Amino acid sequence: MNQDELLALDAKHLWHPYTSFSKPTPVLPVASAQGVYIELTDGTKLIDGMSSWWSTIHGYNHPVLNQALIDQTHKMSHVMFGGLTHEPAVTLGKKLVDITCDNLQHVFLADSGSVAVEVAIKMALQYCFAQGQTQKTKLLTARNGYYGDTFGGMAVCDPVNGMHEMFTGVLPQHIFAEAPQTLTESGEEVTWKPEFIYDFKTKLKQNHQQIAAVIIEPMVQNAGGMRFYHPEYLQAVRELCDQYDVLLILDEIATGFGRTGTLFAYEQANIQPDILTVGKALTGGTMTLAATLTSRKVVDGIEADGKGLLMHGPTFMGNPLACSVANASIDLLLKSPWQDRVNAISAQLKAELSLCNQLDCVKEVRVKGAIGVVELHEPLVTTWSQPRFTEKGVWLRPFGKLVYLMPAYIMESAELRVLTSAIYDVLGEWQKEKNA
Repeated sequence: MNQDELLALDAKHLWHPYTSFSKPTPVLPVASAQGVYIELTDGTKLIDGMSSWWSTIHGYNHPVLNQALIDQTHKMSHVMFGGLTHEPAVTLGKKLVDITCDNLQHVFLADSGSVAVEVAIKMALQYCFAQGQTQKTKLLTARNGYYGDTFGGMAVCDPVNGMHEMFTGVLPQHIFAEAPQTLTESGEEVTWKPEFIYDFKTKLKQNHQQIAAVIIEPMVQNAGGMRFYHPEYLQAVRELCDQYDVLLILDEIATGFGRTGTLFAYEQANIQPDILTVGKALTGGTMTLAATLTSRKVVDGIEADGKGLLMHGPTFMGNPLACSVANASIDLLLKSPWQDRVNAISAQLKAELSLCNQLDCVKEVRVKGAIGVVELHEPLVTTWSQPRFTEKGVWLRPFGKLVYLMPAYIMESAELRVLTSAIYDVLGEWQKEKNA
C-alpha cells in the first residue's frame, strides 16, 4: 500500500481522537519509530517531543522491551485473569507495591488509564457503601483536572475545560473546588498562602457527609491546562481528607515513573494516597496497561459488607504480554540514571524555552521535571502549526493555548534543542502573521 492509498483508506474508515470524521485534523502516515524519532512513509524523520502522549519514556523500539514481548509470546500472549494467575502479573504487582508508598499494598491491573480511574472511583464508592454510608455518592475534585474519557472519568473532569461539556446532563454530578493556585506567576515562584486551599476546604466541610473521595492529579494538572501547583496544597488536601474521613485518590497516570523529577509526584508533598492510579509510561509506551493501587484500609472497608467483591473485571486484565513488558520497563527505568536525565532535560527546557518569553504572543513559560510548557494568550490553530513543526523536523501536538514538551528521558541535548528551537521559530512566525 503506498502513502496515498493508506491516507485515502484512513480518511474513509478511521475516526481519530478528538476530531471530526468529515473534517478531520490532517494525519501523518508513520512507517516506523526508533529511539526518539518517528519515520514517516516518505522517509521523513521527526523528533518526537510528545513521547506518544507521555508514555515512551525509554524511546521507541527499545531492544529490552521488545525482547520481553518476544520471550512472553513463546509462553502465552493472553489468558483470562478470572480464576487464573501467572508470573508476569504477580511480579508486576510486587514491583508496584515495592516502588510506591508503604500503605499501598494491593493492585488491580486495568486495561488503560481511564479504566484505572473507573476502578478507583468504584473502590471509593464500594468502600462507603459496604459500611452503610450509602449517602456518600459524590467525589470532590479541583477544576482544571482531567481523568479520561470514560463516563466515570468524564464526570470528574473540569465541566467546562475538560472537553466533555456536552455530556453534562447525563454524567454524575460531583463537587468542584477552585483550581489550585499555579506555582508561577509571570515566571516567579508563588509563596504558599493558606487561603489557596480555602475553597477546597469549604467545599469539603460543607459536603463531607456526601463525599466518598477526593480525586486529584498530584503536583501537575495535565490535559486540563498543564498547570503546576504547590506541594503544600497537596499536603493540605491530605490533612483535610483525614479530618473529614474521606478517601484520597491520586491520579499519577501522566506524572508517574519519573516525569516530574521524583518517581511519583506525590513524593514531593511527602504524603500517601489511599488509592493511586498509574498507566501511560508503565509499559514504556509499548502496550496498553494501567493499575489501581490501594491500601489495606480500603480493602477492609470494601469487605465490611461480608462480601468484599470489587465489581470490575476487564477481559484483558493482567494481560501477560503487557505485564511482561511493564516489568522490563520498570527494571530498565530503575537501573538507568533517570533522575540525572530528567534533571538535565529540565535545566535545558528552562534555559531554552525562556527565550519564548520575548514573544508577545506568549503569556508564560513553565517547566517541571521533564515537562516544558509555553502558554499563549490565544489558542494556536493546529492546522496552521502542524505543517510548520513537521517542516522543522519535529512532532509536537499543541492543544488550545498550550505548546508543550514531554520528551523521552533518553533524548540527547542536541535533539531537545531542535524541539525548543522549533517552538520558538514557529511561534515567532505565528506572531508575525498575526501582526501583518
